[in-house]
Amino acid sequence: MEVICKAKAFQRTCEEARQKGKSVGFVPTMGALHAGHLALIDALRACGCTGIAVSIFVNPLQFGPGEDLDRYPRTLDADLEACKSRGVDWVFVPSVEEMYPAGFSTKVRVEGLSEGLEGRFRPGHFEGVATVVAKLFALVGPCRAAFGRKDYQQLRLVERLVEDLAFPIEIVPVRTVREADGLAMSSRNRYLSPEERKRATGIVRGLRAAVEAFEKGERLAKSLEALARAPVEASFDAIDYVAVVDPKSLQPIDRIEEKALLAVAARIGQTRLIDNVVLGEERLL
Repeated sequence: MEVICKAKAFQRTCEEARQKGKSVGFVPTMGALHAGHLALIDALRACGCTGIAVSIFVNPLQFGPGEDLDRYPRTLDADLEACKSRGVDWVFVPSVEEMYPAGFSTKVRVEGLSEGLEGRFRPGHFEGVATVVAKLFALVGPCRAAFGRKDYQQLRLVERLVEDLAFPIEIVPVRTVREADGLAMSSRNRYLSPEERKRATGIVRGLRAAVEAFEKGERLAKSLEALARAPVEASFDAIDYVAVVDPKSLQPIDRIEEKALLAVAARIGQTRLIDNVVLGEERLL
């Protein structure tokens, strides 16, 4: 496994791999890797990728004032071991100065998809995401890139970015990987105390309640939102949103015809968690 710190070297490595006949798969991460990240690598292998690249970069552009940039977990040695265990070929670990050198003044914005849900509570977040993803895609070149569905809004934004800017990238969505109790795996879960960790499952109970009601025929968005909200309200300190939206446009809907995204963001102490389920497509067991 090769660890690369320079952008041009990473770009050259990916291009040389394709010239040698490799099908490149790419997993962009901010590190603190867990089983969810490893599932992305596995999904690319299953798609036939013969060369896997992972980037590890805590992107300052996607953190707002007062967010957890400084305390975001950084576990590089463990991350590299995890990548090695999964047969990753190249790990790109740039510095902030390498990604955003002096004079860097370009930002990428995806309108519409970036404005609701997370966009309301984290202004500028998706501009930071779109900017770093666009730069990483420019470096890695033609490939398959895997993104988890836990960050569903991010996934939709990246799909739109690729389509609009004609990047030669195939996006591979991967289902959310969950703990035994149903909590979605997240690097931020490690912030939780044991007591907070137990309370955090309220978000899963809320999603399950809505899924059960949907499967029994409930189609009104407000009713499903209320069912999902109750357990979250009882166990979390604050709720940013519990929303039923169209799974493509991410716009609010009143009634579900076929499918809908039910998305939740809530806070326990200083930790903010997000989760979702696509009603009519997924079941939470």
